Amino acid sequence: MQTIIIDEEFKGLLPALDRETYALLEENLLQNGCRDSLILWGDTLIDGHNRFEICTKHEIPFNTVSKEFESREDVIIWMISTQISRRNLTQKQLSNYRGLHYAADKKKQGSYDRDAGDIKNRHSDGFNKPTAIRLSGQYNVSPRTIERDAKFAAALTAIGEFSPEAKRLILTDQVKLDKKALVSLSADAKDEIEALAMAVEQGTYEKKKPEPPIAAGASDPAKPPAPAGPIPAAEPTKPADRVLSEIQLLNSVLGNVSDSFYSALPGIKKKAELAEIKAALKPCIDMLGDMYRQL
Repeated sequence: MQTIIIDEEFKGLLPALDRETYALLEENLLQNGCRDSLILWGDTLIDGHNRFEICTKHEIPFNTVSKEFESREDVIIWMISTQISRRNLTQKQLSNYRGLHYAADKKKQGSYDRDAGDIKNRHSDGFNKPTAIRLSGQYNVSPRTIERDAKFAAALTAIGEFSPEAKRLILTDQVKLDKKALVSLSADAKDEIEALAMAVEQGTYEKKKPEPPIAAGASDPAKPPAPAGPIPAAEPTKPADRVLSEIQLLNSVLGNVSDSFYSALPGIKKKAELAEIKAALKPCIDMLGDMYRQL
């Protein structure tokens, strides 16, 4: 009997099933058997992890088929493509997969770069183009989105090392955690990542809300009373600070506008009517209008 190896990195690429979905799969396998073959790379399982676990537990017979790949990165990219093609995924799950694809692709590209003998093949495979640009065309999003997705996926991977359940809750939107908050996490901030993972898993995570503005003439109860005597003149706002803040806001909004339009493109046919293109552009224009009114 063949020994099947479970690779934790490969297993972590699959969306974790909630208890109800897992129970339904278990019931189906008990009643109907395992009809779909498990897929192996050598002796390593790359598709069918939940079925393998249930079949092993209940001694349900199953079949296997093998696929050939040149590297781990090729396996990861195949698994990601398989999951995207067969599942209805949340936006966070899609972002995570795009980010993982980016990381695997970059690593694969690096292996080509280290081998001078593969330079000709590298160019024929399209590796002469920047990774973010190549993947942006594949997924119909902007290159900036691909790069942000890579940071998002890295942060989620770090969270999953502390708590797979926290990772599942975030990816399935059962916890409303802003993607920007994850992207801003440093990979070296282990304590911060662990604290966030535990808070999400235990249900104690609470998104911080901005303080409401203080009405003109009203005092802020959180601040101590002003000292007696002359009040020193407030330091004027530095123009450079204000410009930097506005540039950062502009950068963020333009990124959202770009993402919004790119996400609408797959629904527009090549010979689309002008009205369809205008409909796709309208939300983007509204975003810019909101920004203009805020500045």
